[in-house]
Amino acid sequence: MDESERGDLEGVETEPAGERRGLFRRKLRDPGEPKPARSVRPLLMIWRQALQYPGRVALALVALTITAGATLAIPSGFKLIIDRGFSAGGNPDDIARWFRYLFLIVGVLALGTAMRFYFVSWLGERVVADIREKVQDNLLRLAPGFYEQNSPKEISSRMTSDTTLIEQVVGTTVSVALRNTLMGVGGVAYLFYLVPQLTMWMVLVIPAVVIPITVFGRRLRNVSRTSQDRVADIGAMVSEVLGAMKIVQAFGQEEREQKRFRDAVERSFATAKRRIMIRAAMTALIISVVFGAIVLLMWRGAVGVASGAISGGTIAAVVITAGLVAGSLGALTEVYGDLLRGAGAASRLAELLEEKPTIAPPARPEALPEPPRGSLSFRNVSFRYPTRLESPALRDFTLEVQPGETVAIVGPSGAGKSTIFQLVERFYDPQAGTIRLDGVPLTSADPAEIRKRIAFVPQEGVLFSANARDNLRYGNWDASDEDIWEAARAANAEAFLRALPQGLDTFLGENGTQLSGGQRQRIAIARAILRKAPILLLDEATSALDAESERLVQDALDRLMADRTTLVIAHRLATVRQADRIVVMDDGRIVEQGSHGVLAEGGGLYARLAKLQFGGAEAA
Repeated sequence: MDESERGDLEGVETEPAGERRGLFRRKLRDPGEPKPARSVRPLLMIWRQALQYPGRVALALVALTITAGATLAIPSGFKLIIDRGFSAGGNPDDIARWFRYLFLIVGVLALGTAMRFYFVSWLGERVVADIREKVQDNLLRLAPGFYEQNSPKEISSRMTSDTTLIEQVVGTTVSVALRNTLMGVGGVAYLFYLVPQLTMWMVLVIPAVVIPITVFGRRLRNVSRTSQDRVADIGAMVSEVLGAMKIVQAFGQEEREQKRFRDAVERSFATAKRRIMIRAAMTALIISVVFGAIVLLMWRGAVGVASGAISGGTIAAVVITAGLVAGSLGALTEVYGDLLRGAGAASRLAELLEEKPTIAPPARPEALPEPPRGSLSFRNVSFRYPTRLESPALRDFTLEVQPGETVAIVGPSGAGKSTIFQLVERFYDPQAGTIRLDGVPLTSADPAEIRKRIAFVPQEGVLFSANARDNLRYGNWDASDEDIWEAARAANAEAFLRALPQGLDTFLGENGTQLSGGQRQRIAIARAILRKAPILLLDEATSALDAESERLVQDALDRLMADRTTLVIAHRLATVRQADRIVVMDDGRIVEQGSHGVLAEGGGLYARLAKLQFGGAEAA
């Protein structure tokens, strides 16, 4: 989708500075760029998706044509009843004959309407399902850095509110628009057949309808898109606050959060009110013009009947057909606003679909050696986060990690420790230098193959809203129950897992809320054990635990680290005293490295940290 298809928010009420961020802020048109077109063109994405089901589209179009044709046949039926049924002297048989014809039209209309509803609704549901799957598929391919610049909660809101709107557009609005277009065109053609001169006068009014639709429609699309943004803001805010309810209540911020929510709701209402006013003004103007033309047509027709130039059946057909045409045009003005809202939703989803991963496999990825060795090499690596380009996270960083070696990385906050893990898993690429896994540059290998060789235990065990079995085998989905129990035993998690009400089938709640912090961490360790990867990354894996949980987790980690290359990030130096080597970092550089004893006696940064944590006597 080119820039001309993106919405323009110029002249529309916008949110306060700082309220919007991320993708939907970056995607807005810069003042120096050309103004984008304001149309329903973004809906072409939906149309292309619907064409993946040509049979259903064809059946839906046939049903639409049948219903439009049957509706337009009703005025012809009344014309026959009046001109041929009543004019035959009121013969009941003749009248019944033409009423049977009218009943047949009604039956066809009912059948066509049922077909139209089924096939159009099916297409709406199917297209939305496909778009959701494609968007999610692309989101899963984007590097984590994308979600640092763009709120996942806001994206989630787009995935629900925008796709729901598209479902309405495909399943209802487009159907109504097409049916009314067919009825409008067919009705005008029939009126030309009946009363060509009078119809010509009515057709001259059409530009007076099209012009306000165009003018109001452009404005309406802008406001509609902003209105959708407002609704998404509300959804994101609700998700954020409810997810942090303990913090909100602990700090007594209920009133402030309610005020913030009220302000967001009022901004949404103000934008919606503006959208409603524009649609109301557009509808009033168009109805005035269209029905004014119809009244003029009926007036001229009545004069024709009085003079005998037009039959009673003809004027009845003209009045009914004109009413259908007017209703069609009126409905089109209504659905046009919905189509514009759908176009805004489609353009935002298209932005997500078109977002390209910054970390992607090369055209011809270099194969990692088999069997894996587990060596890591950092040579002259410099890196700045995309969101913090002014401050380097790593500066000319060089480190060689041998297979099976345990290397602890310590240092003050902001020294660059976690950045090393991010680069090892290739969530980012450094701006300078080379990182190699088993001798292969990471940028030359497939990221998926790199990550298969790495097991990661975060500071806080991240669990999913699923049962214990699925959370445990997330590191190796093909693991058997026997493998799972073996890993749980090694992670000191077997006892509490067997005590769960349904064992491995027990639902653990959102983010494992039914478990303690230590239990969640031991599940994360068991998951890493099942990964059976040659490289292990431990990020402060015991820092948030009590003494008993820490002991259990540390015992599990000792078993997990055996025969693996291990990088350990730790602030608590007691957890890394037995490491083969300790690397001390400060300001993105290595300032010291060696064993605990050597570094503690060296008088450098590590010695100062050790003295603070252990006291002078124990530091050595």
